[in-house]
Amino acid sequence: MARIAGVNIPTQKRVVVALTYIHGIGPAKSREICEKVGIPSEKRVNELSDEDVVKVRETIDNDYTVEGDLRREVAMNIKRLLDLKSYRGLRHRKGLPVRGQRTKCNARTRKGPARPIAGKKK
Repeated sequence: MARIAGVNIPTQKRVVVALTYIHGIGPAKSREICEKVGIPSEKRVNELSDEDVVKVRETIDNDYTVEGDLRREVAMNIKRLLDLKSYRGLRHRKGLPVRGQRTKCNARTRKGPARPIAGKKK
């Protein structure tokens, strides 16, 4: 099992797919990393040599913000908005959608499960 950026990536999957298990690397960045290192897209993780794994690990460490650093950066950005008491910060604090979505219907992902209102029957 290869360990990159503190994440155990699955060995049976193709390298392009397996790299997306790292927080901060999606399909596009995964393909970009494979091109930089020179790994063919159809190669699987268990077929990689130790040198290839080291190359991938170094490329990710040097060129990309991933995992803990990325999570910390996002949390600091949200904390900054909360401290400024900006509109977006207030929406984060209240647990409502931040990017202008409607809340009369939908928005259940941010608001959580619907809570019944006492005495309301249609």
